[in-house]
Amino acid sequence: MVNFSQLQERVRSELLRRINRGTLSVSLLARQTGIGQPHLSNFLHGRRQLSLATLDKILRAQNLVIADLLPSTRNTGTLLSEQIGEVGQVPLVSHSVALAEPYIRASSVQRILHFPAETLRSFRPRCTATRRQWERFVAIRLTTSDVRGMHPVLLPHAIVVLDRHYNSFAPYHPQDTSLPRLYAVRNQQHLAVRYVDFLANRILLRPHQPEAPAEILEPTDTPNDLLIGRIALILNEL
Repeated sequence: MVNFSQLQERVRSELLRRINRGTLSVSLLARQTGIGQPHLSNFLHGRRQLSLATLDKILRAQNLVIADLLPSTRNTGTLLSEQIGEVGQVPLVSHSVALAEPYIRASSVQRILHFPAETLRSFRPRCTATRRQWERFVAIRLTTSDVRGMHPVLLPHAIVVLDRHYNSFAPYHPQDTSLPRLYAVRNQQHLAVRYVDFLANRILLRPHQPEAPAEILEPTDTPNDLLIGRIALILNEL
């Protein structure tokens, strides 16, 4: 369970996510709730808390329920160590959810995938401080367009498991830096799965097939934030 302060943090994160995606603005939220824009702005910037009545207005205006904001009952991330049994659960979600949602709501889960718990525990995290607050493992399905240039590593309709607690450019296998680093990466508003190198303050996205074109991203903020997560597992469906 979460306390009231933690619940407010989750509401704040969800509102900021919607604002960043362009589906919400402070002025629109003010009109929906009757709450002043300065009051909302102070809340969104972490300068003040909300009363229970005010929080309830926001939840109703945004069609949110408390269950959407509570910690997941799935045994992902740090909860994995507390699970009963030998099976870990990973939610299959849309690309947009994997990109932007720190907490996976029940309504966002397309299906649950099951993996040996020891397999998930064996992956080493390496992430920025803010990313530690995100639910760790999520899975996404890739389309034919998504895997172009990545055959035979990724096939159409493949499912990949993202470790969102590894968003570092440091090689996962430091003893063998020649191994390619496969990540899910934010490319504008889309998610791309490519080999990644960080060169001269630029992010190079490389396909598997040498004849396919590479892409270069020039990050404006922290480069690590563009790394959504390391590809931990690949399930190619033939």
